[in-house]
Amino acid sequence: MTVVADASDADVDVAVVGAGITGLALTHALAERDVSCVTLEATGEAGGVIDSQPLDDGLVAEHGPNRLRLTDGIAALVDAAGLRDDLIVADDGLPLYVYADGALREVPFDLSTFVRTDLLPWYAKLRVLAEPLTGDVRPDESVGSAVRRSFGRTAYRNLVEPIYGGTYGSDPDRMPVRRALPALLRMQEEHGSLFRPLLARATGDRETPPPVSIEGGLQRLPSALAERYADRVRRDTPATAIERDGERYAVSTPDGTIAADDVVLTVPAPAAADLLERVAPDSAAALAELRYNPLAVVAMYSDARREGFGYQVRRTESLRTLGVSWHHSLFGRTGQYTAFLGGMDDGRIVEEDPADIGTIAADEFEAVMDAAAHVRDVWVGQDALPAYDESWAALDRLDLPDGVTLATNYTARVGVPGRVREAERVADRLA
Repeated sequence: MTVVADASDADVDVAVVGAGITGLALTHALAERDVSCVTLEATGEAGGVIDSQPLDDGLVAEHGPNRLRLTDGIAALVDAAGLRDDLIVADDGLPLYVYADGALREVPFDLSTFVRTDLLPWYAKLRVLAEPLTGDVRPDESVGSAVRRSFGRTAYRNLVEPIYGGTYGSDPDRMPVRRALPALLRMQEEHGSLFRPLLARATGDRETPPPVSIEGGLQRLPSALAERYADRVRRDTPATAIERDGERYAVSTPDGTIAADDVVLTVPAPAAADLLERVAPDSAAALAELRYNPLAVVAMYSDARREGFGYQVRRTESLRTLGVSWHHSLFGRTGQYTAFLGGMDDGRIVEEDPADIGTIAADEFEAVMDAAAHVRDVWVGQDALPAYDESWAALDRLDLPDGVTLATNYTARVGVPGRVREAERVADRLA
């Protein structure tokens, strides 16, 4: 069946709502399986949370993810988009730091760093080694509780809280393991403890795909995919309602109606809740309860020349910055650093003047790095990050009708590689 993107109506196997990376990966996967689809995007640009703004001198303000891991799924999408030659591959051996007690202290990703780092005192290192004796992680306990019990309070405060909690802008004590970090449960089930797989990574027995970016910004990936599948992707075409039409579904848009056997929603929870009102009101009410965290992203230029991934800030420090990514050393964007502020504990920062947010980021960067920073771009998002907190219990009430699927970062694994893997799974099932 041929899909014509500018037609007012269409009859397809699958209607995909949202042309973020999940929706476009699904569009690609369905096309490869000869499944007809139309993908609806409310805005004029593809990408969703992947949002890049090129700046002067080759710098790029990334308002969403700042890097990807080059998994097989990501590599296949890069090739499909024709961007393989534009990949920038970072050195995965670069150090990551935590700012604690007035200094940058290296995160131990290998045994030699574990021995020498001053981020963990000797007694905390011994406590980490005792993890196999601490008992199983429970699905309904919090990430904070599970990590403190497994690895000790100091490892939690100096490592997990700033790195994991800071990345998502949430409090790990409010994040249930089964919703926020199911990988812990899988690791425990597979290996019998958490220490064994961590040790395997530290000794080089488990390789991880390298971090990558793209010349001109990560948004070039979804943009190129949307162009490749221009016959399937309709931009500036929001889905406004979903209704039953016999055994099929009718998806309303301002330009007409899409008739489809299956509907896949890849949009944020509030948008999905609105669309499900007529076909699954109880599920819509559950999705409306999910909380998101605010975030401010500040792109800066500095003469600082440190090598590494960047740093996260320990929660007990007197800084509002959650962390800083060092694009300078990661991707050769000379002098570029990106700061993240906000999250669950400091959500009101996004209500402040962008110039003031930039000043906070630059002043705190100078305090940590001993080098001045010049603000190049400030972006704020009120609902930027899924909180993965106790509100995620509402997902237990989801009861979607046959033919409606949620393929999203709040119902399955977070992170772009996880989104691509889920798109592949959904495409296999629908095919």
